[in-house]
Amino acid sequence: METGKERENLHNERGVVFNIQRFSIHDGPGIRSTVFLKGCPLHCPWCQNPESIRLLPEIITRNIKCIKCAKCAGICPQRAISIGEEGRVIEWGKCNYCLKCAEICPSKSIEASGEYKSVDEVMEEVAKDSNFYRRSGGGMTVSGGEPLVQWRFTLALLQKARQKGIHTALDTTGYADWEALAEVLNYTKLVLYDLKHMDSARHKEVTGVSNELILENLEKTVKKPGLKVWIRRPIILGFNDSKDELEELCRFVLTLGPTVEKISLLPFHKFAELKYTATGKVYPYHDVPILSDERVEELRRLVLSHGLKADVGK
Repeated sequence: METGKERENLHNERGVVFNIQRFSIHDGPGIRSTVFLKGCPLHCPWCQNPESIRLLPEIITRNIKCIKCAKCAGICPQRAISIGEEGRVIEWGKCNYCLKCAEICPSKSIEASGEYKSVDEVMEEVAKDSNFYRRSGGGMTVSGGEPLVQWRFTLALLQKARQKGIHTALDTTGYADWEALAEVLNYTKLVLYDLKHMDSARHKEVTGVSNELILENLEKTVKKPGLKVWIRRPIILGFNDSKDELEELCRFVLTLGPTVEKISLLPFHKFAELKYTATGKVYPYHDVPILSDERVEELRRLVLSHGLKADVGK
């Protein structure tokens, strides 16, 4: 449970970061550093970063590294951890995210996912690859989760990057107050904008939120001068992989004008399945098949047939 005191720690100069991925090549042009922030108002069952959904730090486990020392069990105030012959067992429903187990674990088989960082701390890491950004046309991408959950911190990061001459990109669901998004866009060169489904009821059924705000914000975003937008569409079998759904997406994108440079199709995969177990969550898409390369190529060609640029991302 997130407390008011914990939330007070989040402001424009301090945020919760769960990863800074250097040498990223899938989150914008060139070689980039992607800064992943915690917190997301959507609950997509295929989410590749389940550790990003909760705003505040939590624990993530790597059972293969457990040495059965029982220090975590001894320090847990909730008595949520026990050690048996088969190894460590965590009663996740009892965990209050105090992180004491992560602090004491000598083998790092329990670690904190998410860390409070200042803007300067993040930018110190990002700036290490400035030469690569310049040579490749890369830069910094702020992602999540949904970075607009921590929009003031996102804004401060983008401002600092611009001051350093680093190209900026925002990876967003668009589900946020327009006033916050508009502020952030003033310091953004490229927006990677997720559109998961065009039908609002179906969108809400699966992700937990409707898409009206998302579509409205996109229509406003493309009117901001100096911006480029790449639409991102995760392709999930049985959810949004039909011809009719993709054609509706294309028709909508065509109304947005030249600010939208392309549609990137992101085929569903199961690389994140182990993360769910490691954070005490159930992976709901265990039995959902992945799309064949042939089917993905059919969908890409469908987008091209509407006169739009399309690629297949990851």
